[in-house]
Amino acid sequence: MSASLVGSEMCIRDRNISEKTCAETRIIMNQYTIRHAVDSDKERICEIYAFARKFMAENGNPNQWKNNNPSREIIDNDIAAGNLYVIEEADKEQQTEGTDNKNSRVHGVFFFKMGEDATYNVIEDGSWLSGDTYGTIHRVAGDGQVHGVLTMAVQFCEQKIKHLRIDTHNDNKIMQHVIEKNGFKRCGIIHVKDGSERIAYEKLG
Repeated sequence: MSASLVGSEMCIRDRNISEKTCAETRIIMNQYTIRHAVDSDKERICEIYAFARKFMAENGNPNQWKNNNPSREIIDNDIAAGNLYVIEEADKEQQTEGTDNKNSRVHGVFFFKMGEDATYNVIEDGSWLSGDTYGTIHRVAGDGQVHGVLTMAVQFCEQKIKHLRIDTHNDNKIMQHVIEKNGFKRCGIIHVKDGSERIAYEKLG
């Protein structure tokens, strides 16, 4: 998973960000837009998560998203809460600022929320770098066609808050490498709802 996406522009769009602000927060990447996921994205999101599960299983990490997780219920809840985002590529020749593009293609998905995440209330074998308000990134996945999905997600989230937390499974060596490459520091071990361990990371602005 490379983070070397350089050369064009990506406009970060959000329900709470005006077109003026959007123009001011352009970053050098490729022609991708990050936006809130909507109901019509669900099938594509399920495809991306299915690809990610298969990829992880083939690369020594069969347990992180076992039992078809993230489930459709989780996806529905994330969309309804406004916490799920997609990374979308549009046909460059037909891409129009501020409009929907029927030729666009979703290549990545991630969860982002600001404020306390109960999963991080208890940390073992270490400690958090800061107790200040933070944003949490979960359920990052790409379709294998675009590199740098986590980098895009992190840069998007940093437009909202510089203090970020993320976690991943001990067997997910690829994700551990990419998380650390994006400037996160390993802080300790947390446990998710099923009791299994995750490596916890944090990044300060």
